[in-house]
Amino acid sequence: MAAITAGMVAELRGKTDAPMMECKKALTEADG
Repeated sequence: MAAITAGMVAELRGKTDAPMMECKKALTEADG
């Protein structure tokens, strides 16, 4: 499992405008 960093969540948020928890969940499910 990949380590999900705050930077990764922030980058995804910037691209998608999704809520932070949704981004973290998506990154976790996609394994980074």
